[in-house]
Amino acid sequence: MDTLDAIDRKILGILQTDSRITMHELADKVGLSISPCHRRVKLLEERGVISRYIAMVDQKSLGLHVSVFISIKLTRQKEEDLDRFAKAISKWEEVLECYLMTGNRDYLLRVVAADLSSYEAFLKNKLTRLDGIASIESSFALSQVKYSIALPV
Repeated sequence: MDTLDAIDRKILGILQTDSRITMHELADKVGLSISPCHRRVKLLEERGVISRYIAMVDQKSLGLHVSVFISIKLTRQKEEDLDRFAKAISKWEEVLECYLMTGNRDYLLRVVAADLSSYEAFLKNKLTRLDGIASIESSFALSQVKYSIALPV
């Protein structure tokens, strides 16, 4: 992949904060005319640097007041066990993020729920029913200090 120049990085920084900006406004902010700016954005999309455009929705406005970080230890770390776990949790809408980890735990999940009873139902009806889990450790977020999906460019 070619390296990104200063204008590409500026475009990415702006689009990460406002993906609904018009091409005219974006071009003005990065110091280009509309056509070259549009070409750069299209190239960033084609190269996969810009993977998609999304709407950020406030979690609490949907009644999802509980954020839980869950550490999972599997009984075995064979490839088929890791794949089976990843495939199962990828279908669950409560799981917003899942990372394969190094260290004492195999996976770290970020899960949202309406309340403690909703989380308990998720735990009992989904997570604990997966084969191959040795331990589950839940940590509840008290408050969100910072949240960003904007990468440093």
